[in-house]
Amino acid sequence: MDKLIVRGGRALDGSVRISGAKNAVLPIMAAALLTDQPLTVRGVPALSDVRTLGAVLSELGVEVGPVEDGTLRLESAGEIGHEAGWDFVRKMRGSVCVLGPLLARLGQARVSLPGGCVFGVRPIDVHLKGFEALGARVRIDHGYIVAEAPSSGLRGSEVFLGTAFGSSVTGTMNVMMAATLARGTTVIQGAACEPEVIDLGRCLQAMGAQIDGLGSPRLEISGVERLGGAEHTVLPDRIEAGTYLVAGAITGGRVRVTGCRPGDLSSLVDRLKQAGFAIERGDDWLEVQPKHFGFRPSPTDCTTQPFPGLPTDLQAQWMALMCRATGVSLITERIYPDRYMHLPELVRMGARIRRQEALAVVEGTERLSGAHVTASDLRASAALVLAALVADGETQVHRVYHIDRGYERIEERLVALGADIERAEDD
Repeated sequence: MDKLIVRGGRALDGSVRISGAKNAVLPIMAAALLTDQPLTVRGVPALSDVRTLGAVLSELGVEVGPVEDGTLRLESAGEIGHEAGWDFVRKMRGSVCVLGPLLARLGQARVSLPGGCVFGVRPIDVHLKGFEALGARVRIDHGYIVAEAPSSGLRGSEVFLGTAFGSSVTGTMNVMMAATLARGTTVIQGAACEPEVIDLGRCLQAMGAQIDGLGSPRLEISGVERLGGAEHTVLPDRIEAGTYLVAGAITGGRVRVTGCRPGDLSSLVDRLKQAGFAIERGDDWLEVQPKHFGFRPSPTDCTTQPFPGLPTDLQAQWMALMCRATGVSLITERIYPDRYMHLPELVRMGARIRRQEALAVVEGTERLSGAHVTASDLRASAALVLAALVADGETQVHRVYHIDRGYERIEERLVALGADIERAEDD
């Protein structure tokens, strides 16, 4: 197991090119189960989550090629199994996205309840509700989700997939994939509008799916008899782009993220401007303008919301930035109210934060200090690294296998921007 050793004190300067979106590439990989023709995916990031899902698909009988220059070829022409076991699925919640494709193609699926980041209960009831609306019988049996379509196959229906915390992104994706091969028309109300959902939808369309309404809360999917192969390029990772913008801001440096889609980050850009940072923008890049090391931003409240609001996946990074603000900021987590595992670790570094249910009250401080901290989930890992960039002395971030799930060679990219950071084997 590795750790990251960070010595704070340097303003970052330079540019970093953004990888393909983790939250889009995983369901797109799962979509290979919907066809016996090859699916070629470009812009695939070198992440442990990609390798994990590749192992899940291989176990199911998919031919998963190596990622070469960001390109991955998948083909499920042979016999496909219907069971995804605990050994791989426990490592990553995204593995649940094989449920819809397996159910649609084989009429049955048995998938272990997923693992991954732990920050409170994240039920998959929405997924199961959608499958049941398509006619499937669904139950939980010995830690597995067991879904069976009727002998006549899945049938189109209308289903509402909204939840108390907004639309379900993976739920929308899973049900959308299942509906592509269902008989008749499926209408998903309360569908998620995130860019990653749109990207999956466009890949499915390239495979021959008939989907209308991408980017809106109402999707209409007309089932087809079969899907074919396709080539698809994954959209850039807006969360990775946002993380590096905040890295530049927290150090008072100049960081340009290239190969991104600025419109996908409008909520973060708005918050950064409110906090006192100037942001330059091009067709496919954003740049936070330099201040000076030690610059303290203005306190700025934020609330996580479904797209186009501030993503929950950037909440921890924003909290790290507000730990250095000149006053009190309020951070409200509307998507996953328990997503505050990073809070006590930031406090170990000298942050002043208190939590009141879904609200975090962050009192900015002039000084953070290096410490031993433990990463609890993917985005918490990133927040701890960002805080370490401005902390006095040395910070050791343990259990960084979490960060490798969503950031490609983060230490190398930060070093290229001028950070003093290295990866080492943990004791």
